[in-house]
Amino acid sequence: MSNIHKAFENKKAFIGFLTAGDPDIETTKECIIAMEEAGADLIEIGIPFSDPIAEGIVIQGANIRALESETCLDDVFKLVKSVRTKTNIPIVFLTYINPIFNYGYENFFKTCKEAGVDGIIIPDLPYEEKEEIKHTAEKYEIDIISLIAPTSHERILKIAKDAKGFVYIVSSMGVTGMRKEITTDVESIVKLVKEITKVPAAIGFGINTPEQAKHFSQISDGVIVGSAIVKIIEKYGKDAPEYVYNYVKEMKNAII
Repeated sequence: MSNIHKAFENKKAFIGFLTAGDPDIETTKECIIAMEEAGADLIEIGIPFSDPIAEGIVIQGANIRALESETCLDDVFKLVKSVRTKTNIPIVFLTYINPIFNYGYENFFKTCKEAGVDGIIIPDLPYEEKEEIKHTAEKYEIDIISLIAPTSHERILKIAKDAKGFVYIVSSMGVTGMRKEITTDVESIVKLVKEITKVPAAIGFGINTPEQAKHFSQISDGVIVGSAIVKIIEKYGKDAPEYVYNYVKEMKNAII
């Protein structure tokens, strides 16, 4: 069992996302520490990539800023190693298959293990293609986090049955981004997943208010918030950690 289970032990998990290197690696590190101090239970770190097809305009902008500051994959590994000198909070990468392929599957997952990464989310890797990296990831004890979208329907059974770490329930069609309303019947998806696996299920895509966090935490094991945090970092830059702390604390308090 990976370190990820700690995020869900006897509580609803708050999972916070940010993009590594936005606006720089040191600020990213400070924001990660601030999120944990504010009550975050798991951190998702986005690896900067030129074509983040699952992301909306907010996180796209973060990727551009990180790449403009010349953040590379090795920098992100160094970031995790540095964070690991201060905390053992579960850490999951969010990236796309191309950076992993270019780095080399064996080298990538070996370095993940050495750095202290617990899992990985790959939005553009279809379930049917997962075998390409599954065994290498398992070799280095890195959980591949399964995504289940509102359109998954007949595929939910096999995706959930094979899940590791936690199941990422996508709340809305489209890309990431803050939404005023989320009208998808996510509760039915969570119930179906729960019938198939004991792996925790967390809901993401669009959640950005305490009211939304409270609602969706009541029907799942946790909530995932990304764009709202990235927006704060975009606004305040190097001064963002304090504001990120305040926001995460408010959101975490809403789901306790």
